[in-house]
Amino acid sequence: MQIGVVYPQMELGGDPTAVRRIGTAVQDLGFDHLLAYDHVLGAVHADRTPQLTGVYTEHDPFHDPLVMFAYLAGITERIGFATGILVLPQRQTVLVARQAADVDLLSGGRLRLGVGVGWNHVEYEALGQDFRTRGARQGEQIELLRRLFIEPVVDFSGRFHRVDRAALVPKPARPIPIWLGGSGEKAFDRAARLADGFIFIGGDVEHTVDAWKRLRDRVGDRGRSVEDFGAEYVTALSGGLREPRAEIDAWRDAGGSHVSVVTMGLGLDSVDAHIDYLATVAGALNLV
Repeated sequence: MQIGVVYPQMELGGDPTAVRRIGTAVQDLGFDHLLAYDHVLGAVHADRTPQLTGVYTEHDPFHDPLVMFAYLAGITERIGFATGILVLPQRQTVLVARQAADVDLLSGGRLRLGVGVGWNHVEYEALGQDFRTRGARQGEQIELLRRLFIEPVVDFSGRFHRVDRAALVPKPARPIPIWLGGSGEKAFDRAARLADGFIFIGGDVEHTVDAWKRLRDRVGDRGRSVEDFGAEYVTALSGGLREPRAEIDAWRDAGGSHVSVVTMGLGLDSVDAHIDYLATVAGALNLV
């Protein structure tokens, strides 16, 4: 099972030097990948109709994951990069294909593209996309991305896209894995139909294992290989080191392929503090 780290963007204040230090530390400490969350804009929550219910506001910093991974591709050699998740329907699909292909090429095939529909309608409006059709648009986007990654010339007509005999050049050296993230039955159905894996964020491990079993059943019911379908559990460390070790073991026993540990929310207010804590985690998990 692959063990990674979530980039702790909330507590580093957008410090550009932190990207290099966290990225290289994740590699040096023996972790397998770095996962990054995504928001283009943080919006004020007060006096909204409809209300914004997500946890991030105008005060929370985010780096663009693909830009950050392109930078880290040049200063690391081994770790993988995962978007967890990129809010795909608020973006131009062909541009995402170009950016993802370049990150994968520059990193030597280390990108995993996790995508989802998001919750922030203010971002959608600012980016010129329709929040109400995001689920349907994402399904079409995944189909188009896969074709752009492998076909020499694409001729595509859909509800949301028209590509008139055009090509993505250079292409990635392999079809980039596309995973979905989210929660709820619609996300599970979409993943069973379209995705190479699923990123489970939030909830305790027992609840997540149960959700993973339900998703596995749906993948199998569609005649797809369950063994080839990946599953990542994003776990917080608020219970201390003993609890995450037990959670990681439980996730491995349930057939999970990836896990990422979160160091946010622990009162770690500096890059050094996050790296020191990750070193302790790596030692507890026998990574180094």
